[in-house]
Amino acid sequence: MSEPVIEDEFAKATASETSSHSLPAVTLFDARRPDRIAKSHLRAIQLLHENFVRSVMSSLSAYLRTYVSLTLASVEQLSYRQFLERLPSSSCMAGVGLQPFGGNAVLEINPSLTFPMLEILLGGSGKTSDTFEREVTEIEQMLMDGLFRIITHDLSEAWKQIARIDFEILTIGSEAQFLQAMSPVEAVLAVKIDMRLGESAGSMNIAMPSSAVNMMSQKFDHERSVRKSDTPPEEQSRIFDLIHSSGTRIDARLPNQHIRMQDLLSLEAGDVLVLDLSTEAPVEVLFNGELQFQGIMAGAGRKRAVQLSGAASL
Repeated sequence: MSEPVIEDEFAKATASETSSHSLPAVTLFDARRPDRIAKSHLRAIQLLHENFVRSVMSSLSAYLRTYVSLTLASVEQLSYRQFLERLPSSSCMAGVGLQPFGGNAVLEINPSLTFPMLEILLGGSGKTSDTFEREVTEIEQMLMDGLFRIITHDLSEAWKQIARIDFEILTIGSEAQFLQAMSPVEAVLAVKIDMRLGESAGSMNIAMPSSAVNMMSQKFDHERSVRKSDTPPEEQSRIFDLIHSSGTRIDARLPNQHIRMQDLLSLEAGDVLVLDLSTEAPVEVLFNGELQFQGIMAGAGRKRAVQLSGAASL
């Protein structure tokens, strides 16, 4: 009668031990959405959008005649479905053409910012605390068109350092109208920019097809090679001036020579130290303590010197 009780207790103990040593969470890999942008290129894209943020912040502040604060929040790769899931409902979105590379991008501004901007464009202060949960009307879309064009103009200017892209506003609407703009599983470059307008805060989001960005991969590599090779002469002169006064310690060392500490401490000026080496014995030459060359003892006038014979075999 006691065996079932023992088995139950063993099962409970096993279950407890299993739960206490649970395996880490497993994330499924979606083979339909491979990463199409090299990580080395993502850094260049991030720097590009940091320049864009600084430029468009000035442009929007001048257009709205009030201070607009923008901060680059993230640059990452997502599926188009994931991009849409991050957006609030009733967002105001613009479809943007990418000429000459083809494909369409999506530019979105949160409703928490859209309606304060519309109020400013209509002569108000933009300091309303009302929360709107509706889609923008056709008249409001026409007002937002000018603002979107300012943003895409600065975006084109920012991308010029990599490739000439004409970001052209094609249509303006709500999230529902852009559900089919790209395949849900298509990989996109998602850029999130935090924005503050007076007391209102939200974000602006950009989604570009990774396939279009991937078409510029050679341009990324070319831009990086140009930057490395075409250093202006004045920059070379400036770098030389910086390192001109730096010091380097050079030591010439006779290898495999030993002397007793007692003999070393008793050395005085004029003493002759006899070494068990020929006059053509190799000398190790060290730069800042690192072995770099082999050489032989030589003379330069009345001074002793070392003549380099080749690189050291490390």
